[in-house]
Amino acid sequence: MQEFHHNMFDGPGVRIHYVSAGTPPTDGGGDRTIVLLHGWPQTWWEWRHIIEPLRSDGWFVVAPDVRGAGGSSKPEGGYDKQTMAGDIRALLHHLGVTNPITLVGHDLGMLVAYAYASLYPHEVERLVLMEAPIPGTEAYESSLATTKYSANKLWHFHFHGAAGNEAETLIAGSEFPYLRNFYVKLSADPDAISMADVKRYVADYTAPGAMRAGLELFRAFEKDADDNRRVLSEKGKLKMPVLGLGGTASFFLPVAEKMISEVAENVTVRPIEDSGHWIAEEQPETLLRRLHEFIQATGEK
Repeated sequence: MQEFHHNMFDGPGVRIHYVSAGTPPTDGGGDRTIVLLHGWPQTWWEWRHIIEPLRSDGWFVVAPDVRGAGGSSKPEGGYDKQTMAGDIRALLHHLGVTNPITLVGHDLGMLVAYAYASLYPHEVERLVLMEAPIPGTEAYESSLATTKYSANKLWHFHFHGAAGNEAETLIAGSEFPYLRNFYVKLSADPDAISMADVKRYVADYTAPGAMRAGLELFRAFEKDADDNRRVLSEKGKLKMPVLGLGGTASFFLPVAEKMISEVAENVTVRPIEDSGHWIAEEQPETLLRRLHEFIQATGEK
């Protein structure tokens, strides 16, 4: 990991920690930038297995800790996904990225990636969406309403999204078993996220303000749904190529094509075999292969 560079960026109302690899445009790098947006309860560390292979393939890789996570600051507000997309855009402008990017989002990072692509479509060459329902779509509403998904896979959306601080109060003191339950239950390979990795994530999410900030991501879903419906009505569906990736042992694949087709015109959905929810950690080599196939198929040599 000697090629990973850690830096801080002071954006509007937030301080963003980010990891980069490769040469940025401001230092004479090329025009191939890939941005990796992590999910909950994770940080940039989610991408540790694929950053170096992407850099070796000629990409300038940017993997930030989103607002409220990891080494980034934890402001009181701004956890709607459009505001968080603005954080990422400001970071990329700071780094001198001017050409359209390849944007990859997983879990709640997928919602930030979608918000970015919907707001700034000309800045995204291709979009990869993994393992989350998009608020404001019919598929999102049906997933939460369907007992099969809501009770078994998405129960925490209701718990985390409730107003007040009851969730923080109930989780406090039990952060390790609570968070580890997600890594184990939502995986096809429970060992893919090791005990050392769990301890790292738990340390990040027990930092002052971190659990509250993480839950605010869920509490913003109603606003996210309104924002997504409004932008879709104003701008229409996404035109750039969109790849949906889901683990074969996860909830996403059965709803992915219908859901993404509600918001995008050029949609491909591919499975990640022998993976649950945590694709980048369970099957990083398959993820890299799927990314390479998608990039080649959409015009990159």
